[in-house]
Amino acid sequence: MRARTVIFTIIIAFVAFVLVDSMGVFDDRGYFEVPHGNHTHYVPKNCEPVLEVGNSPTQPPGPGMTVNCNGQIVPETKVAE
Repeated sequence: MRARTVIFTIIIAFVAFVLVDSMGVFDDRGYFEVPHGNHTHYVPKNCEPVLEVGNSPTQPPGPGMTVNCNGQIVPETKVAE
């Protein structure tokens, strides 16, 4: 009975981790990747108003780059801590 409880707990923890990871909690990039037909759009996070998927770039930002709220690929800016 104890082994069954341990295995069940491990399975639940794994499923919870996968669910949280799929929501992007551990993703620190400033954009989402949105598959769209035979290509992918790179949509910025935290924009008001939200940038439409069709107006987002289809090329991924390079290292040190991100997507701004106008749909342009720009250098990342680091926030001082």
